[in-house]
Amino acid sequence: MHEPQHPSRRILLTSAAATTAALATGASASPALAAAPGGFPDYRYVKTLLTPAQLKYNPTGEIIFPCIRGTKGRLSAPLGRYYLYYAPHDAPGGICLAYGDHIEGPFTEYPHNPIVSNRWQPHYSVTHVSSPHVMWNESAKEMWLYFHGENHTTRLARSKDGITFTYDKVVLTASMLPAGTNETSYARVFPYELPARKAHFVMLFMLNNTTNHRDIHWGWSADARTWTFDQKALVRHTDVSAVNIGGPHLLTRGGSAFVVYNKDKQSGGDLMITEVGKDFTLRRHLGRFYDSANGAPDNGRSAAPSFGTEGGVPYMVYEAGERLKGSIAVARG
Repeated sequence: MHEPQHPSRRILLTSAAATTAALATGASASPALAAAPGGFPDYRYVKTLLTPAQLKYNPTGEIIFPCIRGTKGRLSAPLGRYYLYYAPHDAPGGICLAYGDHIEGPFTEYPHNPIVSNRWQPHYSVTHVSSPHVMWNESAKEMWLYFHGENHTTRLARSKDGITFTYDKVVLTASMLPAGTNETSYARVFPYELPARKAHFVMLFMLNNTTNHRDIHWGWSADARTWTFDQKALVRHTDVSAVNIGGPHLLTRGGSAFVVYNKDKQSGGDLMITEVGKDFTLRRHLGRFYDSANGAPDNGRSAAPSFGTEGGVPYMVYEAGERLKGSIAVARG
């Protein structure tokens, strides 16, 4: 279920594993760009892709949690070569789509947003839905959408065209984690092989509990539907001197796995990186992955990165700016 590892041959947005495999084989640019911890590219802000003011569907004046996915060779008659998913967070939220032919844009708002709303009878009726993460499931030949609503529940929906989704099931709730957990949200799912656990997928997500400090947790699955969750944090906020951490994304390089995540603005607002190793037993905190001062609109906060490549060039699409006051931006490696 891994995506192609040679983006120079096929212009596709890769999964976490394939993206970093491409980087490792030299599909990024010159070696001089590989200046970030772990040997990853030194991403630099290029432009802003979406701002709330430009959007027709704009119920709350804020958008968060971008997810960029390639459509070529996957969807028949797509609206563009790339689909960019995002959402407002505050009620009513709503999973939204924009489309374009290049990761650097321009992107066109889908005219019938939201494609998933906070009411989906008979499955749920909640105050809001948000944090869309879409994974291309190669075996199913479908886009699988993971999203939260409320903050303690993550759900799965599936689509053949990336626009019209069929509800599947709840995949994560706070009740599946230790007592006192009240938020399990902002989940991203990736194809990743863990033979010892008989797993083909991993999930990264943010957990909050009665201490009101947010950490990164994880789980594994054979089919990306039914999950087992580690009851201990993968990365704790205290590990990196933060009040809260969140927005995790998986990258791989050189046979090892890495988690990129954001600090809250109170703790510096940068993207950080931790190496967790091939089997997720390592905890090597490598420091700052992306400086929130690199981007003109970031204003001291970069968050919720989504990665991909176009023509062998690595990109990062992310939240730029203060939480619930920012935009969606793109950086190039």
